[in-house]
Amino acid sequence: MTQCSEIDGFLRRYERFGVELGLDRILALLERLGNPHQRVPIVHVAGTNGKGSVCAYLSSVLTAAGYRTGRYTSPHLVDWTERITLNDKPVSPDALLGALKRVEAAIEPGEPTPTQFEVFTAAAWCIFAESAADVAVVEVGLGGRLDATNVCDRPLATLITSLSREHWQRLGPTLADIAREKAGILKPGYPAIIGPLPPEAETVVRQRIEALGCPVVWQNPAQWIPDKFEPYPWAIADDISYPLPLAGDIQLTNSALAIAALKVLQQRGWTIPETAIQAGMAQTQWPGRLHWTTWEGMRLLVDGAHNPAAAKVLRQYVDTVHSGPVHWLMGMLSTKDHRDIFEALLRKGDRLTLVPVPGHSTAAPQELAELAQWVCPNLEGCDTALTLTEGLQILQRETIVSNPLNVLCGSLYLVGKFYEQQRDLQEFTQKKTESEHGGIRTPDP
Repeated sequence: MTQCSEIDGFLRRYERFGVELGLDRILALLERLGNPHQRVPIVHVAGTNGKGSVCAYLSSVLTAAGYRTGRYTSPHLVDWTERITLNDKPVSPDALLGALKRVEAAIEPGEPTPTQFEVFTAAAWCIFAESAADVAVVEVGLGGRLDATNVCDRPLATLITSLSREHWQRLGPTLADIAREKAGILKPGYPAIIGPLPPEAETVVRQRIEALGCPVVWQNPAQWIPDKFEPYPWAIADDISYPLPLAGDIQLTNSALAIAALKVLQQRGWTIPETAIQAGMAQTQWPGRLHWTTWEGMRLLVDGAHNPAAAKVLRQYVDTVHSGPVHWLMGMLSTKDHRDIFEALLRKGDRLTLVPVPGHSTAAPQELAELAQWVCPNLEGCDTALTLTEGLQILQRETIVSNPLNVLCGSLYLVGKFYEQQRDLQEFTQKKTESEHGGIRTPDP
């Protein structure tokens, strides 16, 4: 059994405890582990969309500035090690498995059993503390107020990137309810950086900030710098110019939030020169979000787009790079707002192929197909496939005939499965090449 498989098996034991928001279990567990979360300063990031990109920017820049930087995000795309990084490198399977076992040993028999996310979050704190990280950039898992990451009462800064109606079954039916939960990460007297919010959500966040006395930055999006495109398009926010490698206008907001947080850290004595900001921004990677790739020679745009707000961002980006028909390859979880996502994405003349999301609570492709044709009756075609690979093959056949823009989206878990298949194919090809050359890998051209 490989270590990644052993990690999967270990964490599967805690799946049955589901998602149960609350801080009592994680705080008791961390106390028995010696309170590792109190040994690492954090930047805490909440929001509906944009959290991961902001965390990626911050981690990359702080690493470029010479700090030993931890990053904790979720979900992963291919394997669990992606969720915990040190200086932008995933933790080793051996280190992760060791931390998980130490966490499990600290669980008291007879006490309420922590959830899978709580066990993993505790392991992340152990890894950051034991690695003597200078700072950890921590993404909220779900909501904020009762999320297992919300255990530090003196953050360097807290950010709320965006707010829209997602996970309303757990966070509440209105934007005000959701905003109240997200704003639960704010701490009395500590800096808050807030992105553009809907008025209903902004009112709630403002009230919380005033009640807590938080110094606040209400951050506007950055602006593109005309005629500056090397090695990527450049943007400017708060008089700091920087390259922007992640695609889409939404990154003007996400990157500006990261810049605002970095300026807060500078004001608190952290040494982060503009050269480190520019280098770190240029090196930022965040797979699965507006990512161009290929599948068996076919050009493919890959994006999670797992909620209506993210779907609108994807459609906006597609409209800026392509004026013809789009062939969407989609799978969605059963818990998502399917109609709203279809309304954001589908247009007359588009084609749609629906597949299940393997290994998760998937929406039935045939039911999605019926809904999609009701939402957009002028689709050029709408069909289903049994597997992701079969769906990709349908895209490839249609590409030969009509040459549409091909987009894989609808679920980060589906995107992760795609990357996993690509990785497995690359590993198989590499091993085959090494075998054919007597175990010596030929250099890339």
